[in-house]
Amino acid sequence: MANTQTDHPRISSARPEMTQAIMERTGLDQAMLTNLVHSFYGKIRTDAVLGPIFVSRILDWPPHLERMVSFWSSVALMTGSYHGAPVPAHAHLPVTWVHFERWLALFRETAVEVCTPAGAAHVIERAERIARSLNMAVENATRTAANAIPLLR
Repeated sequence: MANTQTDHPRISSARPEMTQAIMERTGLDQAMLTNLVHSFYGKIRTDAVLGPIFVSRILDWPPHLERMVSFWSSVALMTGSYHGAPVPAHAHLPVTWVHFERWLALFRETAVEVCTPAGAAHVIERAERIARSLNMAVENATRTAANAIPLLR
């Protein structure tokens, strides 16, 4: 059902006024975020650097994509629809900043292709923060594992 005040469809949000304001400012909506996520992960799955990491860990793609749409809806539109813990899920992956740079390059490319200019800038800014945060978590987990004292038997 379309909202009579704007051209954007209504979406479920824990903070509807905030979500609506972001949608109006950026041109983002649920359909655009769904297209962004599906297009982005389509590129990820075939990418020589990132594809093997994702394909070896994600066995059932439709639920993963649905979860990622929910994540990006929460991150980009402040809907509160995502309930998860991305840092622990990523902290022990065999990745370095090089992987995050590639992830960001594909994300930026896809955002520019499928989003409005304001929407692309909005999600890219958030993706850059997420990449830095997850990279720090991976580095901390790696450091902690390297410094762990083996238990004596």
